[in-house]
Amino acid sequence: MGTDEDRDGDHRRIDVADAAPLLLDARGVVTGWTRDAQRLLGHAASDAVGRDLADLLGGEDAARAPALLERCRREGGWSGLLIARRHDGTQVRVMVRITAADEARGPSRWLVLASESADTPGWDMSRGVLEQMIAHSPIGIAILDTDLRFVWSNAALAQFGGGPPDRRLGLRLADVQPGMDAEAIETLMRRVLETGEPVVGYEHVGRVRSAPLRQSAHMMSFTRLDDGHGHPMGVYCTVVDITERHRARQRLALLDRAGESIGRTLDLTRTAQELADVAVPGLADLVTVDLLESVLRGAEPSEGPLGDADTVPLRRAGHRSAADRVPVAVVGIGEVVAYPAGSPPVRCLRTGRAWREERLDPLGEAWAGHARGGRTPIFLELGLHSVMIVPVRARGVTLGVTSFFRRLGQEPFGEDDLSLAEDLVSRAAVCVDNARRYTRERNAALVLQRSLLPHRLPEQEAVEVTAYYRPADELTGLGGDWYDLIPLSGARVALVVGEVAGHGIAAAAAMGQLRTAVRTLAALDLPPEEVLAHLDDLVARSSREEVSGVDGLACEVGEAVTAPAVGTGCVYAVYDPVDGQCTLASAGHPAPAVVLPDGTVTFVDVPPGPPLGVGGPPFESVEVALAPGSTLALHTDGLMARDEGSWSPRAGRERLRRALERPEPSLDRRCRAVVDALVPERPHDDVALLLARTGLLGDDQVADWDLPADPALVAEARKTAVRQLEEWGFGELAFTTELVVSELVTNAIRHAAGPIRLRLIRAHALICEVFDGGATAPHLRHPRTTDEGGRGLLLVSQFTQRWGTRFVPEGKIIWAEQSLTDAA
Repeated sequence: MGTDEDRDGDHRRIDVADAAPLLLDARGVVTGWTRDAQRLLGHAASDAVGRDLADLLGGEDAARAPALLERCRREGGWSGLLIARRHDGTQVRVMVRITAADEARGPSRWLVLASESADTPGWDMSRGVLEQMIAHSPIGIAILDTDLRFVWSNAALAQFGGGPPDRRLGLRLADVQPGMDAEAIETLMRRVLETGEPVVGYEHVGRVRSAPLRQSAHMMSFTRLDDGHGHPMGVYCTVVDITERHRARQRLALLDRAGESIGRTLDLTRTAQELADVAVPGLADLVTVDLLESVLRGAEPSEGPLGDADTVPLRRAGHRSAADRVPVAVVGIGEVVAYPAGSPPVRCLRTGRAWREERLDPLGEAWAGHARGGRTPIFLELGLHSVMIVPVRARGVTLGVTSFFRRLGQEPFGEDDLSLAEDLVSRAAVCVDNARRYTRERNAALVLQRSLLPHRLPEQEAVEVTAYYRPADELTGLGGDWYDLIPLSGARVALVVGEVAGHGIAAAAAMGQLRTAVRTLAALDLPPEEVLAHLDDLVARSSREEVSGVDGLACEVGEAVTAPAVGTGCVYAVYDPVDGQCTLASAGHPAPAVVLPDGTVTFVDVPPGPPLGVGGPPFESVEVALAPGSTLALHTDGLMARDEGSWSPRAGRERLRRALERPEPSLDRRCRAVVDALVPERPHDDVALLLARTGLLGDDQVADWDLPADPALVAEARKTAVRQLEEWGFGELAFTTELVVSELVTNAIRHAAGPIRLRLIRAHALICEVFDGGATAPHLRHPRTTDEGGRGLLLVSQFTQRWGTRFVPEGKIIWAEQSLTDAA
């Protein structure tokens, strides 16, 4: 016949035309009776008026009458099915609706509309039909008493564990399903019993006895059951299997984490490690990522599956294992992984297809990637029983393999797991390939940068020098700033710092061209202002040629044709360690600073010249005397532009002054400390700093003599030079030096006018210089066998390391150098 809850709250429409109305007062006493009510129940008005509602009801409903009236007062009405007693004692089922009859004065009277429900569809179903519906329902249903013991359950609940219904009776949840978190579930049911508020959609994830390796998910709902007096009788529980939905949600969450976690950097090894980290423990207990050696170098692997995978070298790029549950592979990150020929990883590399084994042979030997102590362990020892191997492929290229393992006691990998692994690896493969491409480009950029900047500054005695370079482009390391030290004749050195506008390959290429041009011009021993003038002409001419040659190509190559060298700044300084003089010229570049031996910092007042290639007034130079031990600081403007909002030349100089005044134990430490103090790790502009501590050659390292223009004194000049060599301890160079002195002095007497001066310098090499007042440079000739002369400079070039001519305001100097290393 159904329970009270089956009949309460039925809001089906009652036909008012057929309904029998009657009135009740606030106590539930009949105060109004109609003919329709008499027709329905057989009671005359004189018999019905004054009786309690309970007297007109039968069975359990008579006892429910007080609670029913209380519910009407609380909720403002009620509708549902009741059992009424006729005048002759028979019972009839009636649909009843109770509403307030007088709302203005409060619900002191109740209007009752009742109609017979014998013809209402659905209410004549037998108990057997209802039980059949519950028994065949795919939803697990149970009723527990107030002690949370099973008093009834349907057969469908057995699929969630705990056995058939008869084995549950009188037991609690922890007794029938030990693997479940019974304490948490019973806590929820107690709360439902106490508050009466149902819990709907509680999700529980765990394992069931029927499938101990398979993780399942259930959605549970709990509702309190009350008796007719509103007292709790127990808890009504429903269980729905949502395992597939739970797993789909887990897969989506894993892929979402992969999208957020994998490929955050362009580091190959880190990207591979991120793949392993994401997959453990959500998909596997042990994951290894092995990449081809060529991939880790950034090289381009062959397209398609690898044909000869037996000999392909792999290196471990990523590894992750669940803590304390599976062994850690002995192959470390970056180490070579040797898989035997024909093993699943090698087959996957060769075919480019994934492979899955639900249950590994426990006694089978693991692959060489897990070998320990010279012996290959079996899978049983490793605690692994299920595996998937997925090739790392991107853009049709195989980059490596990823292996997924599950430990004993876990559910074997299924087709859904393999599909998820392939999706996960394919996403990671794109990131790995992007990192590989970046590695290739970065390696090429670094090679380019290293080829453009000096690997090490040449050894010489004029200055102690160090430099530091920090590019703005952190990824490629390429920039347009450069520095250089160029040995010149007479033990002098040229110090150069320059800055091409912009960053990246275009700026670096322009910088390389300018650095080469500066070294070429420096070899001509030109004064600083002339070097910059030639550079300015070169940049302006190159700019005109590039702009006139691009035409329609400009839209395709963009930056490459914008003449990035135009606007380049450069400072060129020449230091002479014989007299301590330094000559400087600048092209749109910050003035160098000088740290005096006492630590005081000053700035050289260099005449400002225009940037290279933009045109303007001619370049000028300035000559300053530097005391021994002074430090010349040449730098690009990025060193002083940290706070762009408040930057000014005066503020930048003051910051640089304070940084240079800080004492440091070495010149290298000072150079790095200055850059760190003024420039962030990721600067907005490239930064180059060159520090040169000056030195002076001692009087015992330089000897000079004034010679009259008399050919007869050439022999005396040779003897004087030989005596000086013997005094310096280089007598073995006497023959060559006699030849050089003889030829250079003779040429000066024969072809020049004015005073002649011979100078020997003992520095990193033995330097012989002859000064004369002539304005023409000698040329090396290649005389024929029959020629009687013209072999002097040819002999000089053959017996010395290098020779040349440089012009000075009073004339020219012809010089030649001999190595002291061979003499020592």
